[in-house]
Amino acid sequence: MKFDNIEFKDYIVRAMEDLQFKALTPVQKEVLSHLKGNKNILAKSKTGSGKTHAFLLPIFQELKEEESTIFATIISPTKELAMQTYKMAQHIASFSSKRIDIKLFCGGTDRLKEIEKLKNNTPQIVIGTPGKIKDLAIDENVLKIYTSKFFIVDEMDMALDGGYEDSLDAISKILNQSKMLFFSATMEDRILHFAKKYLSSPDVIEIKDEITSIKHIWIPLKHKNRMDMLLSLLHTIQPYLAIIFANTKEKVMEIAGNLTAEGYFVGMMHGDLSLRERKRVLQDCKALKYQYLVASDLAARGIDIEGVTHIINYELPYNYEFYLHRSGRTGRMHRDGIVYSFYEEVDDSYLDNLSKKGIKPLYYEIKNQELIPYKGRATRQQRIKPKTDYQKEAAKYVPKPKKVTPGYKKKRQAKIDELAERLKRNSKKRKRR
Repeated sequence: MKFDNIEFKDYIVRAMEDLQFKALTPVQKEVLSHLKGNKNILAKSKTGSGKTHAFLLPIFQELKEEESTIFATIISPTKELAMQTYKMAQHIASFSSKRIDIKLFCGGTDRLKEIEKLKNNTPQIVIGTPGKIKDLAIDENVLKIYTSKFFIVDEMDMALDGGYEDSLDAISKILNQSKMLFFSATMEDRILHFAKKYLSSPDVIEIKDEITSIKHIWIPLKHKNRMDMLLSLLHTIQPYLAIIFANTKEKVMEIAGNLTAEGYFVGMMHGDLSLRERKRVLQDCKALKYQYLVASDLAARGIDIEGVTHIINYELPYNYEFYLHRSGRTGRMHRDGIVYSFYEEVDDSYLDNLSKKGIKPLYYEIKNQELIPYKGRATRQQRIKPKTDYQKEAAKYVPKPKKVTPGYKKKRQAKIDELAERLKRNSKKRKRR
C-alpha cells in the first residue's frame, strides 16, 4: 500500500491512517529519502516535527517479522521519552498479523528478572535508556544488540547533557556496523564532535521552520505582581490544555497552590516527582482532569503531552534554547498554538536575542480583562540609539580552541564576558574624557 506516494507495508499504512496522518512531515520524508542511499544520518529536528515516526517507519518497513534477533536498538535519554517511543512502536506493531516483540528497558524495573528473561527470549526491537542498555548489553552480555541493523539515538543533546556520553560511546562501538540515525534538537559542537566519532560521512539533515503555527505574545509586567497578571491572563483565555512554566520547583509549587485556591484544575510537574507520580500526572493530562499544568523545564524536553494549545512563561527561562523547547510543546504536528510570556524592562536584551533567532512576537497588555495591542516596547526601541555589542566585539579576540574539551564553551564564554566588561568600562572612560 502507498502512503503519501511512498510504498509501505500494509499494516504500517493502517497504523498511520488510524493516527489520522494525512501526509508525511518534512523530517519523515527527508529521513526516508536519505536512507535509500544506505547512509548514516545526523538530523536536527525540533520537537513536534514527527521525528519519532521518522525512524520507526523505516525500521518497521525493513523489519523481517519472522526473525527472532534484535533488528533495531533505540536509545532515549529519559524514561518518559523511552516509554513514549515504546507506545508508538507498539501502536504500529498492533496492526501486524505477525507478532513483533518489542521490549522497553529503563530504570526502576526488576533487573534480575530482566536478565533471566533475556537468557531465553530475544526481542526484535529494543528501546531503552543509555545506562540500562549498556548494563544489559555490555556489563551482563544478555541483550544481544550486536545484531541490530538500525541504531537510533533520540535527543542526542539531552543524552549528552544527562552525562550519558560514556554509555553511548560503549554502545556505539558495538553497533558501528548498523545504520546509525542520530537526532538532536540542536547542532552544537559537542554533538558534531560525538557524531564524527561514529558516523562516517553522514547525511546531515536540518529541518528549518517546522513549527510555523505558533503565535508568540509578549506581555509587559510594568512592575505589577506576576501572580495577579497570571490570573488576569487566565480570565482572558480559554485553553484546551495549557502549560505554565516557571524556573524552579519551589515556584511551580507556589503557582499551583495559588491557582488551586482560585478554583482552577491544576497539575504539577517538576524534577522531584517520582516516575510513578509523573506517569500519573501525564495520565491525568491525557484524561483532561486538568486544564492547566504548572511545570519546570523538565517537561519542556522529552515529555510529549498531547493537545497543548497554550504555553505561558510565568518566568522567562534562563537559557534562550529553553524558550524554544518550551514553545515546542504547543503547535505540534501543524496544529495552532500560542505562547504567552511575561517580561520586564530588564529583559529587553533577552527578547532582542530571541528576535534574532527568528521569533517575531506580538506585544499585548492586559486592560479590563482584555488583551490589547501594546506599543510600549516598539516605541522604546525606536527611541534608543543602537548600543555597541561588546559581547560580539570581545568574541573576535577569544578564538575557539582547536581541540574541543569538556566545558570549553563555558570557559570561552567566561573570557568573553570578562573582556566585554573591560571594553565597556574603557568606552565609558573615553566618553568622560
